Amino acid sequence: MIGTALITGASSGIGKEFAKIHAQKGGNLVLVARRENNLLELQEQLIKEFKIQVEILSIDLSAEGAAKKVYAFTQEKNIFISYLFNNAGFGGHGKFIDRDLAIDNQMIHLNVIALVELTHLYLQDMRKHKEGWILNTASTAGFLPGPLQATYFATKAFVISFTKALRQELKGSGIHISALCPGPVKTEFEKVAGMDGSDMFAKGASANSTALKGYNGLMNRKLIIFDQVSYNFLIKCLLPFVPNSLLSKIVEKIQTI
Repeated sequence: MIGTALITGASSGIGKEFAKIHAQKGGNLVLVARRENNLLELQEQLIKEFKIQVEILSIDLSAEGAAKKVYAFTQEKNIFISYLFNNAGFGGHGKFIDRDLAIDNQMIHLNVIALVELTHLYLQDMRKHKEGWILNTASTAGFLPGPLQATYFATKAFVISFTKALRQELKGSGIHISALCPGPVKTEFEKVAGMDGSDMFAKGASANSTALKGYNGLMNRKLIIFDQVSYNFLIKCLLPFVPNSLLSKIVEKIQTI
């Protein structure tokens, strides 16, 4: 039987779709997010439809010590996490100098620190069991400079680099790690990031198709998973030949609302 998956940011968007996909395969779930009502609704739906076990934990992962509380929650319930989906994250639009530093620090804590802490904690158990699957939700933004979203783009660059390094360290351990790098996706991200009405998101991929490609890519042990073939081509074949100054101007223009 497929093992239990812990999914952060599970109350909506890509995280919610990860939960549905894993449930369809018969896997139990631990769903983590801030909005308890959304988690309760999803829990009821998945238990009723797929007859699986679903635990929920409402917590703000950007808060100090939150990752340890998540780990303690699964330890107390004696749940071995075979699949870790580090999906929670948010962005923010505007010039860095004009943004609230506290919000950007919160972004770094959620997008980077919580991800690192959860990975370190659950890797200990995965190493003991000699098995495990980890999918870190990064972004195509991690390959680019990000004027008007400088901190967000930088956090995703960290996630990609971190995943690549761990991939090498975990060779032969039975633990597999991948990074999902989608382009714009139709989720709540654009609203939270202050980019409502952007054409970039209006033409984005669906959360379901993105989650499915991420899930299948992890199962196929791909290191970097793009949700669209065009991004794979652009980043691998064209990006190396574009000067950084021009690239920054292009990204800035795309993100100007």
